Order: sequence, then C-alpha cells, then structure tokens
Amino acid sequence: MDAPVRSSESAGALGGRDLALGAIDLALLAAIITAGQLSHGVDPLAEPLAALETIAPFAVGWLVMAPLAGLYAPGVGRSLARAVRATTVAWVAAANVGLILRASPLFDGTATWPFPLVITGFGLLALIGWRGVYAAYARSRR
Repeated sequence: MDAPVRSSESAGALGGRDLALGAIDLALLAAIITAGQLSHGVDPLAEPLAALETIAPFAVGWLVMAPLAGLYAPGVGRSLARAVRATTVAWVAAANVGLILRASPLFDGTATWPFPLVITGFGLLALIGWRGVYAAYARSRR
C-alpha cells in the first residue's frame, strides 16, 4: 500500500516532480525516435524540421494519454506494479495516437508495416525500464 499523500498532490494538479518525470519521459521518447532516424540515414541536425515532425505526433500522444492513463496520479511513481501498468496503458495508447497523427494530413510521414511494432515495442521497453528504475529509487527514498 502506498504511503498517504499530501492534499496538494491529490488535488489533481501536476507538481514539480510530475513535470520533471514527464520531461524525462518525453526526452526518452525523442531519443528513441532520433536513434531510429539515425539508423535510417536521417540526420536530425541536418533536417531538424523532419526530426521534429517525426517526434511531434508521439509527443502529442504521450502528453494526452499519460495523464489520462493515471501515470502522474499520486503514488504511481513509487509503486513498481502501478508504474508498469500505467506506463503500458499510456504508451500503447500514445503510440496509437502518434501513429494515427503521423498518417494524417497534419504531418508529413507514413507508417509502413513494421514501424508500428518497432515504435510501440522499443518505446514500451524504454519507458517501462526507466519508470521501473525510478519506482525502485522512489520507494527506497521513503
């Protein structure tokens, strides 16, 4: 069972820790997508708009779905089981939102067959790994 939380945390507003976690989540997603671009011969420094246009749909998906999935709810970050569950729900939903946006006229890009599996799989592994490490750290700090 999680420790009681302060009333300001349960009011629903994101605190500084949540914003920092969210920033790390987004940075990790951007790094994964950038690594994918590099592996396909795209230089994000030479083509920064193309790089951002690839990252943006997934960042939008994450920003919408992670809070809806309860990833930033009080106590989630300190519980490994809750963190893994919420991260899995958030990322699978966010990846689908990102794929839908990427295939829409709003963004220049396509999603050929293996891409949905790769982005969902690598994103899930990276996010669960990072969130698991953070949950272990946060729990040890109690």
